[in-house]
Amino acid sequence: MGRAASPGTVYLVGAGPGATDLITVRGLRVLASADVVLHDALVDPELLLEADPRAEVVSVGKRGYCVGSTRQEHINEALVRYARLGRSVCRLKCGDPCVFGRGGEEAEVLAAAGVPFAIVPGVTSAVGALAAAGIPLTHRDAGQAVALVTGHHDPDSPDCTLDWDALARLPGVVFYMAVRHVAKIAARLAASGLAPDTPAAVVEAGTLPRQRVCVSTVAGIGDAVAAAAVTGPAVFVVGAVVRFREKLLGFAAPAASEGGA
Repeated sequence: MGRAASPGTVYLVGAGPGATDLITVRGLRVLASADVVLHDALVDPELLLEADPRAEVVSVGKRGYCVGSTRQEHINEALVRYARLGRSVCRLKCGDPCVFGRGGEEAEVLAAAGVPFAIVPGVTSAVGALAAAGIPLTHRDAGQAVALVTGHHDPDSPDCTLDWDALARLPGVVFYMAVRHVAKIAARLAASGLAPDTPAAVVEAGTLPRQRVCVSTVAGIGDAVAAAAVTGPAVFVVGAVVRFREKLLGFAAPAASEGGA
């Protein structure tokens, strides 16, 4: 029998918030050189064209509430299996691998299996999508803290363990995966003491050509999102930083991919 192949390396790569040119240089280098690419459903197909033509490209998308999503256990198994075949694996994730991207979970699995891995950070949507919408994630005049929170669970369900009183006291909160629950989230924040006239916004498809932004208040954001029929992917931001959009938007240069500087 021949000698078993030495383990390949798995790279947990952040693809960025949406636009193909917002992946990092290192991430692009890994994508272009990998033997196998396991990618999320929301990764732009144009970005996948940067993979080596000889690479095996596999969709392992996980879409909330959607039939056909790939189970995390299957993804974990595939990462270990390909690596043990001696392949270089690019696990391409939207945003940043370790910001609500299960990168930490996958890294744990790889470590337990003795598979070499590296994490290549990416621009998370709380940074990228808000910047594209003219909303700075933080500002010295808007407070000294911001929280990144998952809005995946129904606020009224036992699966939601968020401390609403604590969140309502913060100057800024960004909710990921919250489109289905914007109205309920806003109501819980208001019930916990957040002023109903606090600015709020939802950025849909941030950094992409089809980006849309709904701006309102905590009291009105639920109705605004429903009227606009907003769908994911989107981020929901609450706090004074939303006010800066009006000041900044008219002076923002177009993205480099659109011909700007």
